[in-house]
Amino acid sequence: MRVRRVKVAAVLAAVLVLAGCGTSGSLPALLDSAIDAGVLDAGVVAPASTGAAGSASAALAGLQVKGRAPKTGYAREEFGRRWADIDRDGCDQRNQVLARDMDRETFKAGTHDCVVLTGSLRDTYTATTISFTRGRGTSERVQIDHVVALSDAWQKGAQQLDEATREKIGNDPLNLIAVDGPTNSRKGAGDAATWLPPDSGYRCAYVARQVAVKAKYRLWVTGAERDAIDRVLRGCPDRAVPTDTDAAKPAITLR
Repeated sequence: MRVRRVKVAAVLAAVLVLAGCGTSGSLPALLDSAIDAGVLDAGVVAPASTGAAGSASAALAGLQVKGRAPKTGYAREEFGRRWADIDRDGCDQRNQVLARDMDRETFKAGTHDCVVLTGSLRDTYTATTISFTRGRGTSERVQIDHVVALSDAWQKGAQQLDEATREKIGNDPLNLIAVDGPTNSRKGAGDAATWLPPDSGYRCAYVARQVAVKAKYRLWVTGAERDAIDRVLRGCPDRAVPTDTDAAKPAITLR
């Protein structure tokens, strides 16, 4: 009990120090500021739930907690060619993810089933079914979301990685899901602290995938983000961390 009280006291003291310096905002934001300023050790505010080995909760507990770095220098091109064919099978990643996540796909003739023309998406973010037709004004209905947004990745460690690794983050099937276009636009570059899928039934799978990507590429989380993910995972403590093998399966099957 004494150790726990000391830790709580340290947290409160750090927050009060920052507040006295004119810092304002939510408790998670103040804690992030305290960690980033070196006033508070991230380990002091680690999530209470750690989970079994191989669980998303356990993987979350293993992520570094730091403040968000400046966005300086970020550009989409820092993550390599858009929809590169990283597995060198002749099909770009956008079309591969469309084919993976949709049903009843049709393909453009002569492309060896690499260019998706039509299909039906059972959208994980909204729990609705969306008809997809390739073309101007219709392709946008289904977009490919980076589960860990590239801007978010940049501010949480990716800017320190080499170009080849960043290209993998931008094209890794583990980090890509076909979703409802307007919903994806509303997400923007948000992390779990600012955005979660409207369909609450998919949130466990969603944050577990974010944890998997961040663990794979050694990206960090902010305190607020970590706490938001932890709250979701408390409702599914045995949720496994998705693997590269899982990434080959339609996103809907990993709910």
